[in-house]
Amino acid sequence: MELNKLTAHELHQLLIDKKISAVEITNAVLDRIDQSEKSIGAYITVTREHALDSARTVDKKIADGQSIGVLGGIPIAIKDNICTKGIKTTCASKILENFVPPYDATVIQKLRAENPIIVGKANMDEFAMGGSTENSGFHVTHNPRDLERVPGGSSGGSAAAVASDEAIIALGSDTGGSIRQPASFCGVVGMKPTYGRVSRYGLVAYASSLDQIGPITKDVTDCAHVLNAIAGHDDMDSTSTAAPVPDYTQSLRVDVKGLKIGLPKEYFAAGMDSEVEQSIRNAASEYEKLGATIKTISLPHTDYAISAYYLIAPAEAATNLERYDGVSYGVRIDGVDVVDMMKNTRTALFGAEVKRRIMIGNYALSAGYYDAYYLKALKVRTLIQNDFVEAFKDVDVILAPTAPTPAFKIGEMIDDPLKMYLQDVCTVPLNLAGLPGISVPCGETSTGLPIGFQLIGRALDEETLIRAAYTFEQR
Repeated sequence: MELNKLTAHELHQLLIDKKISAVEITNAVLDRIDQSEKSIGAYITVTREHALDSARTVDKKIADGQSIGVLGGIPIAIKDNICTKGIKTTCASKILENFVPPYDATVIQKLRAENPIIVGKANMDEFAMGGSTENSGFHVTHNPRDLERVPGGSSGGSAAAVASDEAIIALGSDTGGSIRQPASFCGVVGMKPTYGRVSRYGLVAYASSLDQIGPITKDVTDCAHVLNAIAGHDDMDSTSTAAPVPDYTQSLRVDVKGLKIGLPKEYFAAGMDSEVEQSIRNAASEYEKLGATIKTISLPHTDYAISAYYLIAPAEAATNLERYDGVSYGVRIDGVDVVDMMKNTRTALFGAEVKRRIMIGNYALSAGYYDAYYLKALKVRTLIQNDFVEAFKDVDVILAPTAPTPAFKIGEMIDDPLKMYLQDVCTVPLNLAGLPGISVPCGETSTGLPIGFQLIGRALDEETLIRAAYTFEQR
């Protein structure tokens, strides 16, 4: 039995039946990391001894007759922009290469109560800015399904770790599709919860009004279990919602009869890969056979989402990244005075994509351009939010492609930022509107590359998304 290939809920049953131990599971995953990391590069840091110590603790609990949760003893990869006390958190940036947080993010605190096994910090695009994990300050991550292709981004390391069985589950963050798009490219499940459903305290900020932490898993059942563990109000995060958290595993049932599913015509635009479009339409037909109603809908301001996003997100990033100046923490490049030191530090240690977005953001916020660009983008954001409000008067969920293409080749788009940004066309509207979305595998191309669709739900209605996703997955 290859333990690293199993899901968390399957391993949990074996653990409580005392057929395997947490140490055996952890060793299976660590062995897989040893075998695969040279070719895949999913991790920045592997916490071998920490993981084995945690596994021994779980085994002792079981031996002592204590109960463990579904995530107890389960190896997990954490995206490297989520603070972990005593474990390096670099954001895949040279400027934070040696930064060790003195505290845990709230999601890590919540997870530690469940006793999962943190096996490492996953690679990512630097400061979560990118859609391919080629912008990491350390190395490129390769797609486990085709090593010549990207795993997506910015949570590419998290998705690649799960897809290659180098982790059983993972956490990522999603600012404009950074959980869903890698999940689609790697053939796994990825959920972006409603904005505010999961605490952002301890998540290194990229764009504070858009960022959200969420799970990347092998199936929908594991996704529900992880969301159960990390969701909920947090006094340390002023944007955290106080809405009660349901038990998402109660939504793991095969039932979409009477569910009204919208197909937004704007998401099937020119330039979409024909095999991706066909897979999404096949999924819609499958839902119809299962008793759902399919309806074509319009989200008329979708065409403006990319433009609005790439003004709002860089503007917030420019503000959030001011703190990386070589003064308080992080790596420092000396200069003749403090201004020279800051310039040297940021010039040498920020990557090209981070610099690009800082410059775009500062330009959009500058005197004379604020009203013309940033303020107008915020107004467009409101229009996009209103589109979804109107759509959800007629449908329960929205079905759309996660990405317009399957995984592209490494190096194919890295020198064409605009082409890369357009990869986010299907995912950024949800972040602008603060809505939940889940990406689920729905097929493969003729060359064997994974294709995923995303289901989009009303705010705080992750339950319907999980039920619809689970129904399709089980079918």
